[in-house]
Amino acid sequence: MTDTPPSEMTFEQAMKELEQVVGRLERGDVALDESITLYERGAKLKKRCEEKLKEAEEKVAAITLDADGQPTGTTPVTGL
Repeated sequence: MTDTPPSEMTFEQAMKELEQVVGRLERGDVALDESITLYERGAKLKKRCEEKLKEAEEKVAAITLDADGQPTGTTPVTGL
């Protein structure tokens, strides 16, 4: 686990650490206090992954195609 705030992580970084957190929780070999800390960290990492996926989906949805199916540019996406 890193000390990097999830808000500063890339999708890949957050997903990798989330997998590690889930793995540790599934093993069940951590104390209750540490389990709570891991769960809280995992919730923040999950939220970050969801945010990054939503951003990517919005960018993909904003691409406009011409009659031949070729990208013609992008349409501005509000809220980014």
